[in-house]
Amino acid sequence: MLVRPEAPADYAAIAAITEAAFGKAREARMVEAIRASDGFVPELSLVAEDEAEIVGHILLSYVSLEEDSRRLLELGPISVRPDRQRTGIGGALVRAALAIADERGEPLVLVLGHPSYYPTFGFRPASGLGIVPPDGIPDEAWMAITLSAYRPELRGRVVFPPAYSVEA
Repeated sequence: MLVRPEAPADYAAIAAITEAAFGKAREARMVEAIRASDGFVPELSLVAEDEAEIVGHILLSYVSLEEDSRRLLELGPISVRPDRQRTGIGGALVRAALAIADERGEPLVLVLGHPSYYPTFGFRPASGLGIVPPDGIPDEAWMAITLSAYRPELRGRVVFPPAYSVEA
């Protein structure tokens, strides 16, 4: 299996996998909206390819801190073709994305996700770092992993970009 940056030729397969993984089109439209936003980071939109077929996708993009000019990376969505889930593809995508983010000098990566899955990669509650989620986000599902460039003074409430608000 190869993990590599997405290419325009992958967009249809990514949309199909994302919709199949989530069971609805909202997240696939969210990926498209993020791609069109200033928070999109092309080298952090990765696909897993197996035998010339796209089997998974991960996207890290920028969110903002309220009352601060700094932007932080947030992981999501991540999608794996349903018949290939629980085979290590998602984990490979997460590890590859985190390594690239660290190489880029990013301080941390946030995720709104399953509280029993992401801690296996080193994620912990973001509130413990002073990174507060937008209103309505449960604390146990709001996590962060610190990277090499992390500094403890990085604190505040996160504001999601408009791309996160696409309709279902």
